[in-house]
Amino acid sequence: MMEENKDHIEPESDPIKGNLKEPVKPVKKIRKGRRAIKEVLGGDYLSREWVVGNLPFLLYIALLAMIYIGNTYYTEKKFKDIERIKNELKELRYQYITTKSALMFQGRQSEISKRASLFGLKESAMPPYKILYSGASLKQKQAVTNEGH
Repeated sequence: MMEENKDHIEPESDPIKGNLKEPVKPVKKIRKGRRAIKEVLGGDYLSREWVVGNLPFLLYIALLAMIYIGNTYYTEKKFKDIERIKNELKELRYQYITTKSALMFQGRQSEISKRASLFGLKESAMPPYKILYSGASLKQKQAVTNEGH
C-alpha cells in the first residue's frame, strides 16, 4: 500500500501518547480533460498511431475547410458586386427616365417652333393639305420631263 501512495507519509502510531494513525488520503488523479489538454500541448497527441494512420484523411478535411472558407469569401465578394450593380442599374434607370421626359418636352410643337425661330424659320400659317394625283397624271408629267431633255 505504501508503494501505491508514495506522496503520503503515514505517521507512526504511539499507543502511549494516544496518537492513532491518520486515514490514508488518495492521491488526486488528473482528469481526462486536463490530461487531453496536456497531451495536445505536449505534442504526445500527434505521435499516436491513429493520428499518423489517419493523416491523409485529416489533410483532406483541412483542404475541404480551406475550400469552404474560400468559397464563403468568393460568395460574399460576388454578393457585394451584385448589390453594386443593382444600385448602378437603378441610377441608370433614373437617368433614362429623366432624359426621356426631357426629350419628350423638347419634341413638343411649341418647343420645336421656338428653336426653329432661332434659325430664322417660321411656322406656316396655311394648314397642311393633301395632294391628289392619278397614274395618268404621273405618265403625263414623265412625258413632259422626257421631252424637255
